[in-house]
Amino acid sequence: MSEYNQNRPKRRKSTPKRIIVIVLLEVLIIIALFVTYRMFIMKKTDHIQPDTKDNISQTENSGTTENNNKDQELVKNSEDNDGEKLSQQEKEALLEQEKLKKEMKDREELILKADRLALGYDYDGAVEQIKSYQGSDGDYSVYPQLTEAIQRLETEKGSLLLYGGSYESVTQVNHIFFHSLIADTTKAFDGEGEAKGYNMYMATVSEFEKILKILYDDGYVLVNISDLTKKVKLEDGTAKYTQGDIMLREGKKPLVISQDDVSYYKYMSGDGFASRIVLDENGKTTCEMYLDDGTVTTGAFDMVPIIDKFVEEHPDFSYQGAKGLIALTGYEGILGYRTNDEASPTYEEDKKAVKKVADAMKAEGWEFGSHSWGHKNMQDISLNLLKSDTKRWLKEVEPLIGPTDIFIFPYGVDIENTIEGYSGDKYHYLKDSGFNAFLGVYSKPWMQIKKDYIRMTRRPIDGQAMLQFPERLTDLFAIENVIDPNRPAKDW
Repeated sequence: MSEYNQNRPKRRKSTPKRIIVIVLLEVLIIIALFVTYRMFIMKKTDHIQPDTKDNISQTENSGTTENNNKDQELVKNSEDNDGEKLSQQEKEALLEQEKLKKEMKDREELILKADRLALGYDYDGAVEQIKSYQGSDGDYSVYPQLTEAIQRLETEKGSLLLYGGSYESVTQVNHIFFHSLIADTTKAFDGEGEAKGYNMYMATVSEFEKILKILYDDGYVLVNISDLTKKVKLEDGTAKYTQGDIMLREGKKPLVISQDDVSYYKYMSGDGFASRIVLDENGKTTCEMYLDDGTVTTGAFDMVPIIDKFVEEHPDFSYQGAKGLIALTGYEGILGYRTNDEASPTYEEDKKAVKKVADAMKAEGWEFGSHSWGHKNMQDISLNLLKSDTKRWLKEVEPLIGPTDIFIFPYGVDIENTIEGYSGDKYHYLKDSGFNAFLGVYSKPWMQIKKDYIRMTRRPIDGQAMLQFPERLTDLFAIENVIDPNRPAKDW
């Protein structure tokens, strides 16, 4: 009993010490957990790029219901993962982190879009797109990621060469042209009807696709007729045409492509050609074609949708969005729409539809030109017939496609044989009607730039060129690499 009484006070004195030690340990544990959590938050924030993590500002439009819902969901998910609720400060830090990540992603996507424009030689558009950026910390200039991209683009632009260094003059630029492409060779080359004409004057879809790939691989870049020249003002107040400044990457070569008679004439019906150009559900060009059972299918059955798709996949094949030139007559309408027949029950509907297609094509970089209304030999016909033909084209076709100053001679026959320069009444009438560019046909590149107009020849790519005059195309491609195995031998 006495021993117990002697030891009891000592135990009373030691009890507070134990409690203090326990309390201190718990406090230290809590502090350690808090410090560990804060370090975890800071570590996640460190993944943000330097140009953003030190400049935190409020999220734009954070008061909207949509953003609030996303923020609440983000915080809830974080709480669920951590197993405990976050403090208000921690919630704000988490939301700010996600906002900064989104802005960084937006800038990365902006640079990708700008780089795509630059691939197509629109460096000015690419730089302006980046400069339009506005982030939570200010405009593009406060983000090194964006200013460095601009510097890179401007350096690339400065390295471009006139005509890619491949030509000394724009007059050396190739201009090749096709007629409507044969989509189904079993029908076009069946030995009946127009089969010989198709073999002579048409290329197939297969041949065209192979040619396009070869041209791309060889460094050619599509340009528009309007890119080849420019008008400069003279001291006397007048203007004159001069060579255009087409700046390309070293080794690249400008090229013009055009297509004649894109009307899908009635005589071609059932012979394996497209029937008209339409727009798909995304507003992109495609072609309709009738099948044997009378149903209609859609696909890339002619040049326009084929080039549109190819440039989408290879943006560096197009100079600032250029695609090609479409030569239109009018006597059976245009683009497969019978806009020439006012008595047609679908006349007004066809005009609205084709105008929508033409507008979409122009927005995609296509140009249009007159191929005359009735496809007459411009050298043989009288001045009066040329006038009536031109007036009808201007009345029926131009309102559907918009103004153009390009005239493509039917059969490639120029209004004058002279190379000295135009001087006749036919020229003056066409000039007064608004035409400034006149295109014929020749086996080699040729271009004439005068003060008031330009002339240019085009090289045909068809069965006659490939089977009868293959030597004329050797600088572009080897015939054996493109010829369609279903094409007949020379039969004319």
